[in-house]
Amino acid sequence: MKLLKTLLPAAALALSVLLVPSSFATQWHMPTPYGDANLPTKIAYGFAEQIKESTGGELDIKVHSGASLMKHPEIPRAVRTGQVQLGEVFIGIMGNTHPIFKHDNIPFLATDYEQAQKLWQAAKPEIEKQLSKEGMILLYTVPWPAQSLYTKKEVNSLADIKGTKMRAYSPSTSRLADLMDTTPTTVQVPDIPQAFSTGIIDAMITSPSTGANGQAWDYLSHFTEVKAWIPKNFVVVNKRAFKRLDKDTQKAILDAAAAAEARGWSEVTAQEAKDTKTLADNGIVVSQPSTLLLNELQDIGVTMTEEWEAENPKALAPVLNNYRSE
Repeated sequence: MKLLKTLLPAAALALSVLLVPSSFATQWHMPTPYGDANLPTKIAYGFAEQIKESTGGELDIKVHSGASLMKHPEIPRAVRTGQVQLGEVFIGIMGNTHPIFKHDNIPFLATDYEQAQKLWQAAKPEIEKQLSKEGMILLYTVPWPAQSLYTKKEVNSLADIKGTKMRAYSPSTSRLADLMDTTPTTVQVPDIPQAFSTGIIDAMITSPSTGANGQAWDYLSHFTEVKAWIPKNFVVVNKRAFKRLDKDTQKAILDAAAAAEARGWSEVTAQEAKDTKTLADNGIVVSQPSTLLLNELQDIGVTMTEEWEAENPKALAPVLNNYRSE
């Protein structure tokens, strides 16, 4: 009996040692600003799942969608300071940090996916440089469908919406609203339905996905496909947290990031068509812009491009030159 009593604790200890590795799995937290129905969020879940599988569960990334962990504007600072290890951000929201982050919010600079990809490749080196200065590493980017105009009435020229309240969600969209002779009003995606219903905003320029996922037919009536620009989200990771990982885990993250980015660019066109059809199927009038409206917006795009370059010619002129020379 004495021998049995001696062996039992030893066996229990041995068993506990065998079970220890699973308890040492690392969990990271990844806030995202958009709901589960959006393509970028679906990709984020796939990204996290691939990493979990390829690391044998040793790195478990918990995706917090729909701004459930923190509000969108708080995510860049949270990643930078290590409050969370990584996060997804709409690139243009960081425009006040450095003007390079405004590159894909300039109307009519890049209006199709081929142009948007070229602009991204031209801007990427400066993006990575600025992120590194802030203690972050770029992992991947996902484009949104082209941005178009949502209103409560038919719009054939800017005069039709003059003086109304336009949703803004970045420094560039605020400037756009000014140049459209509307009042910029900051509203994040989860708050759009209430903002329209209560008269806080009267119009917005955003993707068909945002409208479809937010059931825009409940609070507005028209969608004019101006396709002014193609913005992107990017996923960034805290530099220190990433460098503390072993090389195999780092590779697993980078491989998953490459797969996520490829999926985003390959699926966005189908997503745009699907969500635009959803708008029309639910009663929203989907139309092409008048020549007058398109010309007015294109003129604003020229102005905003010139203003953007003037913010930091040394950093931005090479980006524009590289983009336009390809």
